[in-house]
Amino acid sequence: MTVQKRSVLSAIAILAFSLFTGAGTASASTLEVSPPGANDWGCKPGAAHPYPVVLVPGTFENMAKNWSTLSPVLKSEGYCVFALNYGESNGIDASGPIADSARELASFVDAVLAATGARQVDVVGHSQGGMMPRYYMGFLGGAKKVHHLVGISPSNHGTTGLILPPPDGAPSEMQLFAPFCQACVDQEAGSAFLTGLNSIGDTVRGPAYTVISTIHDEVVTPYQSQFLSGSAAQVTNVTIQNMCPLDPIEHDQTPNDPVVHQWVLNALAHQDGPADPGFRPACL
Repeated sequence: MTVQKRSVLSAIAILAFSLFTGAGTASASTLEVSPPGANDWGCKPGAAHPYPVVLVPGTFENMAKNWSTLSPVLKSEGYCVFALNYGESNGIDASGPIADSARELASFVDAVLAATGARQVDVVGHSQGGMMPRYYMGFLGGAKKVHHLVGISPSNHGTTGLILPPPDGAPSEMQLFAPFCQACVDQEAGSAFLTGLNSIGDTVRGPAYTVISTIHDEVVTPYQSQFLSGSAAQVTNVTIQNMCPLDPIEHDQTPNDPVVHQWVLNALAHQDGPADPGFRPACL
């Protein structure tokens, strides 16, 4: 490899790492700190909200950071809220192979169902956390245990977010992540993982799906790749700016956007389908 190629690859690795870390990596040293309102294992769902809500963070995130604002909102509305960390690799949360992370989610959901006595959960996930549950639902028997999947900026069809095109014959930016972030490789558009995941279709029979996306997403690009195909009775794809055109929210902060919170509450309120596509949130 020439010096020029090595220099370009180094620059790509640094820039790509900066893109995916956003505000900074979530170290596994912060492991079991729950967000406010989450992981009350004595909580019992009531008739108004019969499904416990499981919050699933995104790549490099932990539950405490990712859900610091949405978790207390859900709790204040009367939901039993649970959250987990997963996919720890090399001391970095949510960076391991996504199929392995889905198995961790499966065990966590079983624990939530056993503790609450509920028959199903609603899952709300950000980025990787909005896509990974689809593997659990499609390949690990999770479809019968999930009532509704709400994905916030989910990487359903991966990202084409290349900052610089790699030289001929060089690995992609995502592949450069492989030694310390297999989840990044798995989320590259066209990856072996995503090809397998989507080979059975975007949805499986049973659960409802709501996808909430922003046109300002700079990580999962193009943002339309986040959307899922399916009937209106099963799938609602939301673009935040269709109702709130001045909302500047980008990828990392979508779980903290009050407009997103309203969409999540609308989605969870529907016990027989996805969010109402005609819902008009209060734009802030």
